[in-house]
Amino acid sequence: MGAAKQVRPLTLEEYLALEREAPVKHELVEGFPHAMAGASDRHNRVVVNLVLALGPLARKRGCRLYASDMRLKVDAATVYYPDLMVVCEEDPGEYYKEKPCLVIEVLSDSTEAYDRGAKFDHYRKISSLREYLMVSHRERLIERWWRDENEEWRSERGGRGETLGLAAVGVMLAVDAVYDRSSLTRDL
Repeated sequence: MGAAKQVRPLTLEEYLALEREAPVKHELVEGFPHAMAGASDRHNRVVVNLVLALGPLARKRGCRLYASDMRLKVDAATVYYPDLMVVCEEDPGEYYKEKPCLVIEVLSDSTEAYDRGAKFDHYRKISSLREYLMVSHRERLIERWWRDENEEWRSERGGRGETLGLAAVGVMLAVDAVYDRSSLTRDL
């Protein structure tokens, strides 16, 4: 009987090389790659509505909005593909970003517990991150987490007919608009 092959965590460079050749995307979690599943039609429509709403506003503030294919490096062993992130600081990485002020995840049945738990724990380590949105795929509900002036995380929820203030891009986001084609935002 042969010896079991020892599995070791990947370095960031090994992970990036793997991603260049892989037919599917992988997130790197504490050094180990995890294949990502494709998203549903509803998930994609929500992401597109968020891009349409936040992209021009981020640009107006001198920030950049990245969707789905840009990696977010949390640390040398953990890299995610958030659904959306806004970067307002100088962050010159070509294949990943490290300094988002806003990260948005559209929840799914298979990822919700992780997005709320371990992934959010990782995101909280990013010093530039000021806001994190978790957008429900089942109902018109957005949970906004933000870092207050004492560096404590606070939360609020917005549902049908409500708006949430997004300090990172300086707007009130209409929750209903994230789920349909109506007016997406208004100024704070």
